[in-house]
Amino acid sequence: MQDYDLVIIGGGLVGGSLACALRGSGLRIAVVEAATPAHPTPGAAPPPAQYDERVIALSLGSRRIFDGIGIWPAMAGASEPIRQVHVSDRGHCGFAHLDAADEGVEALGYVTPARAIGMAIEGCLQGADGVELLRPARLAGLHVEPHHADLEVAVDGVSRLLRTRLVVAADGGDSGVRKRLKLGVHDRPYGYAAIISTVTPAQPRPGVAYERFTDSGPLAMLPMTEGRWSVVWTAHERDVPAILTLDDDAFLAELGRRFGARLGRLERPARRIAYPLRLTLAKQITRPRVALVGNAAHTLHPVAGQGFNLGLRDVAELADLLVDAHVTGRDPGGPAVLNGYRQRRQGDQRSVALATDTLARVFVNPFPPLRAARDLGMLALDVCPTARHALARRFMGLHGRLPRLARGLAAAAR
Repeated sequence: MQDYDLVIIGGGLVGGSLACALRGSGLRIAVVEAATPAHPTPGAAPPPAQYDERVIALSLGSRRIFDGIGIWPAMAGASEPIRQVHVSDRGHCGFAHLDAADEGVEALGYVTPARAIGMAIEGCLQGADGVELLRPARLAGLHVEPHHADLEVAVDGVSRLLRTRLVVAADGGDSGVRKRLKLGVHDRPYGYAAIISTVTPAQPRPGVAYERFTDSGPLAMLPMTEGRWSVVWTAHERDVPAILTLDDDAFLAELGRRFGARLGRLERPARRIAYPLRLTLAKQITRPRVALVGNAAHTLHPVAGQGFNLGLRDVAELADLLVDAHVTGRDPGGPAVLNGYRQRRQGDQRSVALATDTLARVFVNPFPPLRAARDLGMLALDVCPTARHALARRFMGLHGRLPRLARGLAAAAR
């Protein structure tokens, strides 16, 4: 039986970020990750960037969290800054703009390849002080007692027994920890899917991101490095098979019809993949000796790109609480930490879930009075600096009380 202060189930982008944030804090940490190392050979060169690689829209607040963790420099070169956001309602008069210059910041956010984030986390965890990385590994058993939790973990096929004062579930939207503990969720399928691809426009506008609302949901075009744009096209599930079977020319023609000519002719479409959209919100994000973070606690509609940023804010708050508990000699899995985490995070999680859910539903509703109201609301937002600044700060992750990491400080900088 090995003893730890916390065991993180899931060493992906959220769970790995938490482990990196807490390295060297004095806490004894184990990370249980199912995937094998991306670069198992020490010193091996990382794989080259791919044209159609998956990207994540990071808010400015998330960039500051990665700064505080100390891994932003490792991904900055692969990141394209978002300096302007253009929002519009296809076929109607509604539109709004956000501009980094108006907010007094260098960028509203950054479009960063998931590969680059993963590599930065991987490099951080190699030899990280106080962190033991168990992989490939899976959770085989979990039993929670009043003062600790016992876990059985199969590491490369060999069973190991772990004891910890806190279990952090960072194992995704289909969380095994959440299911084992029978923690309920609010679950709502949208009946829509997101189609992901990459294109190169003939008239690129670097640093400009687009969110265009259409009759089938939002269509996002996110600027990437090397003149590429990532496409996130929401379509009704019944239409997805037909869209995926379009040849390149037909796909570009339909995409251009829905998006418009803001970037000129669209070229070089990458492979298309689709995934169904749903809202999943855990009814409890804590229980004795357990905390849920990231998609284990919330899976959102991709409109406004808030899902991963919300998970990083979970990481920042939990890291704050755990470092403070360790420094003051308190139990890292005790009520003070878990109650504090629930109080600090549940409101943000629910408000962002409500906001994205409302946007996803309101902008596909064809009811004329509602359509007129939403377009007037967008126009009012565009001409009202106070409302626009408030919205920008919320979506940049800079509103309200900020934990240390969200201010660009290390979690241990008390």
